[in-house]
Amino acid sequence: QVQLVESGGGLVQPGGSLRLSCAASGSIFSINTMAWYRQAPGKQRELAAAITSARSRNYADSVKGRFTISRDSAKNTVYLQMNSLKPEDTAVYYCNIWGVVTGGSPFDSWGQGTQVTVSS
Repeated sequence: QVQLVESGGGLVQPGGSLRLSCAASGSIFSINTMAWYRQAPGKQRELAAAITSARSRNYADSVKGRFTISRDSAKNTVYLQMNSLKPEDTAVYYCNIWGVVTGGSPFDSWGQGTQVTVSS
């Protein structure tokens, strides 16, 4: 069992910044990809950003140049620094991490979601 705990969401004005964190715990042997997805009201969940174990990063076009994903492997934690926030960034943000647990089985875990609201 791998559990994810997210933090850092909230209400921010347009142009402001927020930093999301997601910490994984449990019988983790290795982590491959760590990612942030988001789901706005009435829309499908979409990938916002992802980072691999080799530190290769992938961003949605809508967040490029504004969001930065990073990871701390020692803490099994992934971060999403969000700058120049826009009202259209308003969504529930979900952390997703997949890898291998001790014993060799793969895992694919999701966080509970954290609300980000960008509004004046």
